[in-house]
Amino acid sequence: MPRVRPSTFVCSIAIILAIFVAAAFAESDSRATNNLPNPYRPVENWAQLPSGMEWGQVISAMPDGHGNVWVFHRKDPPILEFDRSGKFVKSFGAGMFVQPHGLTVDRDGNIWVTDQSAKDGKGEQAIKFSPEGKVLMTLGKAGAAGPGNDTFNGPCDVAIGANGDIFVADGHGGDTNARVVKFSKDGKFIKAWGKKGAGPGEFDTLHRLAMDSKGRLFVADRGNNRIQIFDQDGNFIAQWHQFGRPSGIFISKDDTLYSVDSQSDEMTNPGVKRGIRIGSAKDGSVKYFIPDPNTNPAIALAEGVSVDTKGDVYAAGVSSMGLHKFGK
Repeated sequence: MPRVRPSTFVCSIAIILAIFVAAAFAESDSRATNNLPNPYRPVENWAQLPSGMEWGQVISAMPDGHGNVWVFHRKDPPILEFDRSGKFVKSFGAGMFVQPHGLTVDRDGNIWVTDQSAKDGKGEQAIKFSPEGKVLMTLGKAGAAGPGNDTFNGPCDVAIGANGDIFVADGHGGDTNARVVKFSKDGKFIKAWGKKGAGPGEFDTLHRLAMDSKGRLFVADRGNNRIQIFDQDGNFIAQWHQFGRPSGIFISKDDTLYSVDSQSDEMTNPGVKRGIRIGSAKDGSVKYFIPDPNTNPAIALAEGVSVDTKGDVYAAGVSSMGLHKFGK
C-alpha cells in the first residue's frame, strides 16, 4: 500500500471540507415559498402616540436591551421611544433629517440612524445618538453625496460588530452607491466593498443589514431579490433567495432570521407573496410566514422588521403609515 504524505492528506481533507461547505450553502439557497405556517396574530393599536402626534412613514423600529422599542419615522419628531406596554416615553431629532431610513440599537443602547438623501446642507449621513438624544458621532458629509471614504450616496442602514466596528449599507438603487462601508469604532474608514450588479458581492439597493452570532454580515440586497452573507472583511459567503425580496432583515440572539418583503409582485419576483418570512440564519431554512394583509399593491405591510426578547415581531410600515406588532 503506497504511503501518503501528511501534507497531501491534510490538503485532501481541506478540499473535501471545502466541497461539503460549498454544497451546504448551495443547498440552502432556494426559491421563496408562500405556503408556510403562521403562528402570529396582530396586536392592534399597541403604540400609544401622544395627543397631537401622528405617524409619518415608519421606516424602522428596533427594541433595545431593556425591552423598549425605538422607532424612526418620516415626521417630526422622527425618533420615538416606547416602553414594553406601548406607552410613549420620549422623542428627539426634530428638524435634523431629510429622509429618515435605517435605525439600529447597539450593545450600549446607543441609537444609530441613517439619513438617505441630501437637501439644504443636511442628509447623506449616519448618526449615532445617546439614548437621551445627544449626538455622539456623525459619518459622512452633511448634504454632500459621493463615493469617497468620507461620503455616502443613499445610506440605508448601520450594523455594529461585537468589537465596535461600524458597517454602513451605502446605496438605495438608481444612481446611488452600491457598497458596504466599514469603519472602526471611532469612525475611521477601514474599507469598502461592492458595486452595482447582480453577481456575488454586487448590489442593487442595500436596504438593510444584520449580523448573526458568528459575526457574519447579512445584507438585504432588495433589488436582486436576495440576502447576501459576508464575513467582516467583505468576503462573500452565500446568497439566499428563499426569504423573498427583502426590504428589512433582523437576526435575534438565537440566530432566528426575520425578513420582510414589501415589493414582490409578478414583475419584480413572480410567484412570491409579500410578508414576513421567519427562519434560520444558520442554515437558511424558512419556517413561518406572516402574509401581508393588504390587497392594494401600493400599500405594503412594512419595510422594517425586528423582534423583542419575548418573540413579538414589530413591522415598520412606510406605505401603511404605522407601527405593527405581532405576537405568537
